[in-house]
Amino acid sequence: MEAGCEPVAVLCSEKGEARLATFAADYARYSYLASEDLRRNITGLGVPLDVISLFKRPEPSSLDSLAATFTRGVLVDNVDNPVNIGSITRNAAALGWNAMFLDENSGDPLARRALRVSMGNAFHVPYARVPDVTSFVASLNAAGVATIALTPSADATPLASSNIVAPRRLLLLGSERDGLAPEVMAACSHRVRIEMGDDVDSLNVAAASAIACYALRR
Repeated sequence: MEAGCEPVAVLCSEKGEARLATFAADYARYSYLASEDLRRNITGLGVPLDVISLFKRPEPSSLDSLAATFTRGVLVDNVDNPVNIGSITRNAAALGWNAMFLDENSGDPLARRALRVSMGNAFHVPYARVPDVTSFVASLNAAGVATIALTPSADATPLASSNIVAPRRLLLLGSERDGLAPEVMAACSHRVRIEMGDDVDSLNVAAASAIACYALRR
């Protein structure tokens, strides 16, 4: 509600209704008392949550507008796991990155599980879908944005040694299975890697995003 999302209906217990009354003056307009059995069945998880809410989905940001105004952005390409999407969103928010871009195959930041994992931060990090990642990267390069591909490849620059001076930056993360596509990698202005022990070939994409967002935030 603080993010401006409009409630449609809320099923709640008496305890939940009392909590709603403390911050939602017009809660009676859309809230309904429901039995514990009904609330348990509605979740599909067997858990009778005190408050179960349905909101109108907010519109994503305009791609052109977000691309023109962000200072630190993360782009995910073919990252379909909602847990990873939620974790990346939370990492970005915590470390001061102010935009999320997703290709058409990546998960939904507002999917239930992604939203839970993000601890609600998906409402505070604006996001937009990118229909053609390679072309999008090329357009940002032309605008002076540093486009930074994260890869485990041995020939990439170690993250600790990277010297990126552009004030605007886009960090690109690929799927855990295949990484970024070759054409996307080739379009980026920088390729960086997180140095790891010899017996480990990669990190979970969400963990890698936290390290890279921290190292590249300034």
